[in-house]
Amino acid sequence: MPSTSGLPGVPRARTSTVHLAVVAVAVAASVVAGAGIGVRSTRGAQVGVDEPQYLLSAMSLAADGDLDITDELAAQAWRPFHESELPQQTRLLPDGRRVSPHDPLLALLLVPGVIVAGWVGAKLTLALLAGLLAGLLTWTAVRRLNVGVPVAAGVVGVFALSAPLAVYGNQIYPELPAALAVTVAIAALTQGGGHPLPNRYRIPTTPGQWGAQPVADNWSRGGTWAVTAAVVALPWLSVKYAPVAATLAAIALTRRWRAGQRRAAAGIAITLVAAGCVFAVVHLAVYTGLTPYAAGDHFIAGELTVAGTAPDFVGRSQRLLGLLVDREFGLAAWQPAWLLLVPAVVWLLRSRHPQWPVLVAPLAVGWLNATFVALTMHGYWFGGRQLVVVLPAAVLAVAVWAQQWRPARVLAGVLGVLGVGSYLWLVVDGLRGRITWVTDFWLVTDPWYQTWSALLPAYQRATWLTWLAHTLWLMAAVMVAGWSWRRGGVRSSR
Repeated sequence: MPSTSGLPGVPRARTSTVHLAVVAVAVAASVVAGAGIGVRSTRGAQVGVDEPQYLLSAMSLAADGDLDITDELAAQAWRPFHESELPQQTRLLPDGRRVSPHDPLLALLLVPGVIVAGWVGAKLTLALLAGLLAGLLTWTAVRRLNVGVPVAAGVVGVFALSAPLAVYGNQIYPELPAALAVTVAIAALTQGGGHPLPNRYRIPTTPGQWGAQPVADNWSRGGTWAVTAAVVALPWLSVKYAPVAATLAAIALTRRWRAGQRRAAAGIAITLVAAGCVFAVVHLAVYTGLTPYAAGDHFIAGELTVAGTAPDFVGRSQRLLGLLVDREFGLAAWQPAWLLLVPAVVWLLRSRHPQWPVLVAPLAVGWLNATFVALTMHGYWFGGRQLVVVLPAAVLAVAVWAQQWRPARVLAGVLGVLGVGSYLWLVVDGLRGRITWVTDFWLVTDPWYQTWSALLPAYQRATWLTWLAHTLWLMAAVMVAGWSWRRGGVRSSR
């Protein structure tokens, strides 16, 4: 029988079944993300905050072939989608140009959509990318991580059809394309197991199990270049993704080197160094600095002040939990199934799953970056924005864990449906003009969210009740992690 993930002895799901699941999840994700296009970003704009900057850059690329938005600003090209006065964000550069302080790859991706249908076309482009992301996640779970088709489609589906992935499937930010790049890298890194592993790492003999033979390394040349391209693309979407890109690059290089494929490792390294040089040269020429922030009017004290002028890293540590359970901006507030990533990640580590580095390392680096480097957890955006780039790793971790433990599938299904309902309620309220994606989304009339969120810490309005809730949720997280660690230990010993 043909094998899955290129591994001998593993039953392979029917190709037609996998393709059907991938297409179904992808179409559903695109439709659901696209349903939110008509929801206003703010009360004064259909497309607001940083979104107009990406649109203006895309319009400039389409019309002039460059990133200089001086003429677009002068012509008020933003009026069709931003009724109130547009915050400028740019400073006048020495040569008279004005360039939006955002990396250019997203704007380049939006050019075809902008040419065809303006700002609506740009948002439709992101909705299509949301579908592509969901489909690739489903395929990766089945073909690379040996998750059954129903479990893969179900787990990926509930996360793809809810916040924040569905929200950023219609918001003009680089988050969704970055998540897609990370997924491409994960799919490439998990091809054939990634590298020769110690004997305790066994290939599956039945779906969700791993048996008696060491995992073989059979990366294709296409897989090598796919992960390289994904790593190169991430900083061009936003320089803030550089730590995640570096993590993926380190995993790729380590696995090539340990596999004895020194030439492939050298090729990846040389390509990445060359790409870094190009990145620096282009940014110095276009933005007058190593990052696009050099062209912004907010960072007069230097580009690094994007992380704050006097960051309180001890205070920011509360985000380690808050990014998950904050009442308005936490992942679990809008999709409680995200709570499952805690036991899933711990189980992956303890059970010594062969692919734990590929799933856990980028997620950890992205989470730490959002905790200690990001200026704030509560900004002018929908919750979870700083984490979207690494959420594909969390989705796949939950899928692998759910394949191993039947009650996890039930939990993912029940909690996931509640989260999907919350997103749909947001869309309905948004289309009716009751809420916007940025300024007041927590005022949604969804009875589930209003009831459930009352149990979560409100870090923006910190009182003694906030810290009591924080302590209780922290204790719960530790207990769940401990339980999952013990369960993973039993699985490892088997």
